[in-house]
Amino acid sequence: MLAESPKAVPIEFANALKQLGLCGSTVLQGQPLPGGISSDIWRIDTAQGPVCAKRALPKLRVSADWRAPIQRNVYEARWMRIANLAAPGCTPGLIGQHEESGILVMSYLPPRDYQLWKEMLSQGQADVATARAVARILVRIHQYSAAHPELASEFPTDEIFYNIRIEPYLVATAKRYPDLAEVFSSLVATTQASKRTLVHGDVSPKNILIGPGGPVFLDAECAWWGDPAFDLAFLTNHLLLKCLWCPAVASSFLGCFDTTVDTYLGEVDWEDASDLERRTAHLLPGLFLARVDGKSPVEYITQDSQRERVRRVARALLLNPVSRLSEVRHAWQKELKQ
Repeated sequence: MLAESPKAVPIEFANALKQLGLCGSTVLQGQPLPGGISSDIWRIDTAQGPVCAKRALPKLRVSADWRAPIQRNVYEARWMRIANLAAPGCTPGLIGQHEESGILVMSYLPPRDYQLWKEMLSQGQADVATARAVARILVRIHQYSAAHPELASEFPTDEIFYNIRIEPYLVATAKRYPDLAEVFSSLVATTQASKRTLVHGDVSPKNILIGPGGPVFLDAECAWWGDPAFDLAFLTNHLLLKCLWCPAVASSFLGCFDTTVDTYLGEVDWEDASDLERRTAHLLPGLFLARVDGKSPVEYITQDSQRERVRRVARALLLNPVSRLSEVRHAWQKELKQ
């Protein structure tokens, strides 16, 4: 397949790079990259080599009216800096940031060397060693930040987190289930009140590259000082949902779920691990239901019969909460066997 011809870089990106001193007056060229729903992303060719630049969108690319301030990239950059102190090399290199335009510039990681974890999982490559490496990085970031509570002042992002995580996932889903309104209200209150560590907010396989040195985390636009249970629930939620995407390897996804939980909880030292697990086990079914009935449904669950399976398990666990993540996993495994 022939490579696409370079394209002229949008003027906002070109101006940002010039003002950051990353290029001269020459016309910049590059290629747009897949940016998901929240950002425009470009590979831009400079005299020093290619860089990756992303611009936060004020309105996310979903059918629902979902908006967020472009200043969230400021906090993404701060998350990257701290995450690399906790686990060196776990993010792309931070090159520069143009706060006015909401453009963040980082090192470009070539696809030949870095594969998206989501793509690997879609091909049935559900390797427990990868899940363990991801969980270990996540818990180290939480450990490091919990040990440095002074970092909390760098993330005054309660409103941003509410707008791009709490409302579209928990509040929006609750509106579709009036009988679960009190349950979701409790989840929101607990999540907002549990201020313990630096949270990524979007720990999904689509935001994790697997490279020569291990996992690399991307897209920390939701960075927040809050409840680490959100990150653990968000990650394990995807491992459960993937069982519907690739049923033939569902047992391997469940194995990755177990490995993730065991690895993460085994290194929790900033609070009682059982307390964190209980909050995660309560929150996970809410996020599970949100991925079929919230503002950001996963694209690979396309059949009503699949959605009903998620709804059955999620509703049962929301109405009768459990304290162990293994109980959530067993409820889903039982559903899959029917």
